[in-house]
Amino acid sequence: MMNNDLTAAGSTIKDNPLQTRQDLVLALSQLTDPLKPHYSPGNARLSVGKTGAGYPAVIAEMEGFSRVLWGLVPLLMGGGDSDLMDTVLDGIRHGTDPSHEEYWGEVSDYDQRLVEMAVFGFALAAIPERIWQPLAPLEQERLYHWLNQINAHPCHDCNWLFFNVLVNAGFKKLGLAFDAGQMERNLQRMDAFYLGEGWYSDGVGGHSDYYGPFAIHYYSLLYAKLMEKEDPERSLLFKERARLFAPQFMAWFSPDGSALPYGRSLAYRFAQSAFWSAYAYAGVDGIAPGVVKGLVLRNLRWWFSRPIFDDRGVLTIGYAYPNLIMAESYNAPGSPYWALKTFLPLAFGEDHPFWQVAELPLPDIPAVTVQQPPHLVMVREEEAGHVAAFNSGHLSSNAHTHTSAKYEKFVYSTAFGFSVPRAEWGLGQGAFDSMLALSEGGDNLYRVRRQNLESEITDNVLRSVWKPWTDVEVRTWIVAGLPWHIRIHRIATGRPLDAAEGGFALGQETELEQRIGGLETIVSTGWGTSGIRGLLGYGKAELVWPNPDTNLLHPRTVLPTLTASLAPGVHWLASAVYGDPAEAAAPEEQVRRLGVVLEQSPESALNADFLRDSIRIITAGGREIRISLD
Repeated sequence: MMNNDLTAAGSTIKDNPLQTRQDLVLALSQLTDPLKPHYSPGNARLSVGKTGAGYPAVIAEMEGFSRVLWGLVPLLMGGGDSDLMDTVLDGIRHGTDPSHEEYWGEVSDYDQRLVEMAVFGFALAAIPERIWQPLAPLEQERLYHWLNQINAHPCHDCNWLFFNVLVNAGFKKLGLAFDAGQMERNLQRMDAFYLGEGWYSDGVGGHSDYYGPFAIHYYSLLYAKLMEKEDPERSLLFKERARLFAPQFMAWFSPDGSALPYGRSLAYRFAQSAFWSAYAYAGVDGIAPGVVKGLVLRNLRWWFSRPIFDDRGVLTIGYAYPNLIMAESYNAPGSPYWALKTFLPLAFGEDHPFWQVAELPLPDIPAVTVQQPPHLVMVREEEAGHVAAFNSGHLSSNAHTHTSAKYEKFVYSTAFGFSVPRAEWGLGQGAFDSMLALSEGGDNLYRVRRQNLESEITDNVLRSVWKPWTDVEVRTWIVAGLPWHIRIHRIATGRPLDAAEGGFALGQETELEQRIGGLETIVSTGWGTSGIRGLLGYGKAELVWPNPDTNLLHPRTVLPTLTASLAPGVHWLASAVYGDPAEAAAPEEQVRRLGVVLEQSPESALNADFLRDSIRIITAGGREIRISLD
């Protein structure tokens, strides 16, 4: 049984208006009060579940303890208090005492505990009077020595490098010995991750996902604020990069507060808006304060209206509902509390302008925005409140869970989410929404795009080249748009293939209307309408019923799909894909609209004409691209 009505002080978090500072203070209590019974006897560990992660349970419980501090530290910075602080101080005393049974232990290289040290560094720099001074001299010494292990062990060459920076910043602020050389090397290494235009990749050759805003930018803005006197030049640089990034990242948010489901670590949920909290905290200019405030508070409201708590009031692992299938190997039961980073505005007192200005809606954002560093074209349909990110794909990959589903789908949507495979057999287990899935003829084991040989964007047309087998090359063009878009594939294969092209996965808990005819299928529920039409090369249109719990937004979905059987040789496949969350009925009307868009004149923003020997695409910028059907 799920509890979405978590209570505290006589109210529910779902009903918390989240308008004032006191509302946010209450929300923090509503999130942390249910954790109190789950602290260990020595208070150094927090155990809220029994599922496993890639590190032992004792480390996962230390992680749970530390992540709560991302909310408590800002609360104390702003002059507030929490009855959890006695628990926290006890936990620090026991967790750093080698003679205590709850000692956090000696760390190793690339240890998860290195991640969890970052918030202690932040606390030492920001609230030494609440986290350092209450400790006895021996207890302070033990805390210092336990944290100082981060200077003797390497972190992964990605956002992890900032954990060392924050710990050493805390030491420096307290006048303790710190590793200035390692701190400087890590800060300089951030420049290697910087792609320009405000964008970071998470390590050299890494992806540009939420680890830019809720990790690298977030930590750099903490640094910029805490160290602006000691390191003014770099602090200004970090603020400038955030200023450049902000208007582009704003395009990832819908008017209702939801943000784009894309990439890994989505179990951190409302950490999606943590960048905006840090943007305000560091005093970055460029975006109106009321707009920044609205981005934070609307995102929190959206999340708190979802069934993301269990019946104890504890955050679950998942996205819009509890879901271990989509989780990463490093998602332990306490991991989701990293989302408390968004509570940074509690560092401001009641009289701070953040709390005095009126919350503002999103400003006008272009309908089509090309974001070259992350390989995305952002498309907005304001009337429907729909945001979609069309993806040209990446030249590198990684070993994280469901990398293809999280980074290589053709489009990601705030309204339809995306799906991850539950298993390997067939279209139902694979849940191949917004993908072209290929299997060797008859074996029912499908491969999708995972890594690209080429990836480029011209206006709203995205192109990629990828090879699911050594003797199969796929060239893909996507004409981005909403509520419909066009996909074109040239497949050169040395083996027989079965192909399946998936549209948007549609939640199907409400009454369903469907139409399947010829090379066209369209379906409507209370969550909107999803459809697909074969334009070239496909043999059949059908509805696929993906396995439950594969989609991030809805436990049960239906997926319009086109299929084809391909003999060895060169084949062209083309389709038009439709998705509209605002129109939840009348599939006949949606079919009519789908037909109309293909007849639009070249003056329209998005268009593709199918000729006998070539395909002519008119881009959003008015440029013509002609693809030869050779």
